[in-house]
Amino acid sequence: MPTSSPYPSLDIPDVGLFQFLFERKDREFPDDKVLYVDPDSNRSYTFKQVKDTAIDFGKGLKGLWDWQKGDVLALYTPNCIDTPAVTWGTHWAGGIVSPANPGYTEEELAYQLKDSGAKALLTQLPFVDVALKACKKVGIPQDRIALIGDARDPEGRYKHFTSVRNISGTQRFRRAKVNPDKDLAFLVYSSGTTGLPKGVMLSHRNIVANTLQITVGEEPLSWKPSKESPDGDAILAFLPFFHIYGLTCLIHQTAYRGFKCVVMPKFDIEAWCKIVQNHKITMSYVVPPVVLLLTKHPIVDKYNLKSLRMMNSGAAPLTRELVEATYKRIRVPIKQGYGLSETSPTTHTQPWDRWQSTIGSVGILLPNITAKYMSAEEKELPKGEVGELWLKGPNVFKGYLNNVEGTKNALTDDDYFKTGDVGYQDKDGNFYITDRVKELIKYKGFQVPPAELEGLLASHDKIDDVAVLGVQREDLATEVPLAFVVPKQGIDASPSLEKEIVDWLAAKVANHKRLRGGVKFTQEIPKSASGKILRRLLKTKYQEEVAKGAAKAKL
Repeated sequence: MPTSSPYPSLDIPDVGLFQFLFERKDREFPDDKVLYVDPDSNRSYTFKQVKDTAIDFGKGLKGLWDWQKGDVLALYTPNCIDTPAVTWGTHWAGGIVSPANPGYTEEELAYQLKDSGAKALLTQLPFVDVALKACKKVGIPQDRIALIGDARDPEGRYKHFTSVRNISGTQRFRRAKVNPDKDLAFLVYSSGTTGLPKGVMLSHRNIVANTLQITVGEEPLSWKPSKESPDGDAILAFLPFFHIYGLTCLIHQTAYRGFKCVVMPKFDIEAWCKIVQNHKITMSYVVPPVVLLLTKHPIVDKYNLKSLRMMNSGAAPLTRELVEATYKRIRVPIKQGYGLSETSPTTHTQPWDRWQSTIGSVGILLPNITAKYMSAEEKELPKGEVGELWLKGPNVFKGYLNNVEGTKNALTDDDYFKTGDVGYQDKDGNFYITDRVKELIKYKGFQVPPAELEGLLASHDKIDDVAVLGVQREDLATEVPLAFVVPKQGIDASPSLEKEIVDWLAAKVANHKRLRGGVKFTQEIPKSASGKILRRLLKTKYQEEVAKGAAKAKL
């Protein structure tokens, strides 16, 4: 039997996102509640300012750029406090927002612009050259590129988004009507850890549903001022807004619930600690690499992080060892959540009061979601058995853009989404994610989850960062685990350290999980913007090293 959420079902209103956020009757916090803050410039937006700016921009899109329902606006920018207003302005005008990674090259950006059918692009001044080249490639005219952020174009080639406004005064534009279930709000692109990124189609209803689902999971948070939190709960936002984790959990949850959200353009461990201290941050959404830094980086001891009530880690599995080591050092609870771009994203989270009793779990199902674990033969498995997680709910995406085959492989006829993630649930309904189906290492028929070994190795006092992947050993005729290790600063990457690490892990795991591929020392572990390890890059690096070794042996 599929598992249902233990929470009561929610009533998902049949409205578009703009209506959901700005025309609701049940909002408790006032118009002048400050929502988004730039910690560097101290520029900020209140709820009313976000709404008014969004409407002005939406009217500008219609009046100046003749925006039509279903037109796509691309965002190519680091985190910025202007992003929420331009996002909901686009929705007001009936458009779809497609955020792109600001680290993209001209070719990568051009691919997304072409695939999404973008009609215009917003960026920031330092990124305008790449943006212009990509737009030229796909036929977006220069006058459809506009800027957000503090910097203006000194040469006046590009408008600032605040100048994209209806100046005619003759037409009275109205908010576009949307069909919440059918009309798309976002086209987000999967991180592309394998192959080209896929356009994930998310409807207004998907995001409305997930915002309400997250509200249940984060029920202890409040906008109301208290002695400890004079601004109410304050969230620190460094997770990229171009990724669904930041888009829903940070941007949408803030506007729906009235939190103060302090926005970092990019992550830096000292800046993070300083903002927590200065802005009395009470909650931060994080990823495992950040948890690792909070455990190991010396700078953390210089700052007061006591205002933090909770951290929530997502994007990749977090092990017991890492949670315990971090809590021991900074005394801040860390719970885990789980989600995917295709589920808007959050489907599971640990309840606040159970973070410590269920460490290692991604928590329980959020409301209105049903789940089951399936065997390789697509047979449903009983509780406790390991299989692929399938999910169903109002937050599950509409399919992949221009990709009928991909959609067919991901969504079943009865609306379950095949996540590609492996795990199990225990008798109490706590879910565990052990790895990706495609990333499991198969040692002589035994399955070895890389994330489990990474969590153990990360707790070693001479290791700063680590990634594990499966490599073929011809003499054993099987795949074996190999660890790429970044040694702690000042520690020599020597054969004796390799032996120490291999032996240390062997004492902690079953025989089939030992590092029979050995250890490769490296200066950094490549990761996506959301914190996922890019194993394909490490695999390529390993194959190149093997090829070099074979060529030397022939000489």
